[in-house]
Amino acid sequence: MTIDIEAIRAFSDNYIWAMHDGRHCVLVDPGEAPDALDFLKRNNLRLAGFLLTHHHADHIGGVDEIRTHRPAPAWGPPDSRMPDRVSPVREGDRVEIPELGLAFSVIETPGHTRSHIAFHGHELLFCGDTLFSAGCGRLFEGTPTQMQRSIDKLADLPEPTRVYCAHEYTADNCRFAVQVEPDNEALQARCDDVAELRRNDRITLPSTIGDEKAFNPFMRTRRPAVAHAARQREPDCGQTPEAVFGVIRRWKDAA
Repeated sequence: MTIDIEAIRAFSDNYIWAMHDGRHCVLVDPGEAPDALDFLKRNNLRLAGFLLTHHHADHIGGVDEIRTHRPAPAWGPPDSRMPDRVSPVREGDRVEIPELGLAFSVIETPGHTRSHIAFHGHELLFCGDTLFSAGCGRLFEGTPTQMQRSIDKLADLPEPTRVYCAHEYTADNCRFAVQVEPDNEALQARCDDVAELRRNDRITLPSTIGDEKAFNPFMRTRRPAVAHAARQREPDCGQTPEAVFGVIRRWKDAA
């Protein structure tokens, strides 16, 4: 069975990911309804379900409206801020979508929010706002230690795993990452590729776990060059990965 994954653009920089086989479709983090509904109608697709990574409105805001037209099950974190009738899933749970022959393992990735989760299966990762290409999400509810552990979980996935994050932040992330590792050749190559893609209004995703480990500073907090950059920024920060992560994240927040 061939599964296509298409990006439905939403707001200014969100992506709603649509997985489909030409008949059935799963939507990941639909923050708004109109374009998602249009996509389903235009492609004559039946909605098989929603995968929801966290409670922020730009990820779940379209669920209720879509369901009024296309009722379907939804899976997301156990959080009272999620929409009604979302089946709560936790670390190690398995979400099966028989219409598409797909199954995803749930990974708890707190940091951006306290209940954030990711879905992994078939060498695909839908990670919401935990991991971005060349970056990571802001710490709205979590700590650097939590986010470092969440990033470590994702770094342990097979390197060919394709990373489908929820925002087109790559160009901005690359501009920051070169401040941290100006001599990283893999990062410079990624920056050049991203600049060309964006000049042509093309999306920069998916990436892969292997690629991110080569150039994403938030996946490289154990590398001497990243730790050195953190100490240059905050000399008393300490040398643990979570301490380095905290410095790099604060640096990015202020950039």
